[in-house]
Amino acid sequence: MKLPSSSHSRDYRAGIALGSNLGHSLFHLRKATAAILTLSSSSSEPITYSSSIYRTAPVDCPTGSGYFLNAVVEIEWHSGPEALWEKLQRLEFLAGRKKHPRRRHAPRPLDLDLLYLNSYQDSYQGVFGPVILPHPEIGKRRFVLTPLSDFAPHLFLPREKRTVQEQLALLPTIPSVRRIEQTLSFSSRD
Repeated sequence: MKLPSSSHSRDYRAGIALGSNLGHSLFHLRKATAAILTLSSSSSEPITYSSSIYRTAPVDCPTGSGYFLNAVVEIEWHSGPEALWEKLQRLEFLAGRKKHPRRRHAPRPLDLDLLYLNSYQDSYQGVFGPVILPHPEIGKRRFVLTPLSDFAPHLFLPREKRTVQEQLALLPTIPSVRRIEQTLSFSSRD
């Protein structure tokens, strides 16, 4: 499936993963999604995509960490990754996320990861280390590939030889990822 492109030559498709396992996680995801959609660069109604919400087992988190709610959205974006990354970091901060450089996988009210920006391939220095696009862990994360496959199962990401759906089929079924009834429902193409 080819994702629609914008009529503006400088617009990109930006994939963003959302996660939460502290506080009212569903509220955090919905509020963050609404804020992310306001970032879209389209002057008319933006073509956006959103996944269902999934309940997922924590991965690489401290013992006793609660389950996550995860989703993925895609928006149109008009600039480079640094500006979008800064806006996403601000949304995490506003949701109450505390940054712990030595505890990267600590429980958090909101976690936003920039997954891809079209075919952009590069890295730059972020506050807590390098930011690499596309996100180097996408192909290993069932909790990202499952929601991404809701709207982009045939997407090939840069550096990948398999589609999202093909990568997902190669992953073990544990840790668990289970769709819950609620959806983000902010997409014009749900």
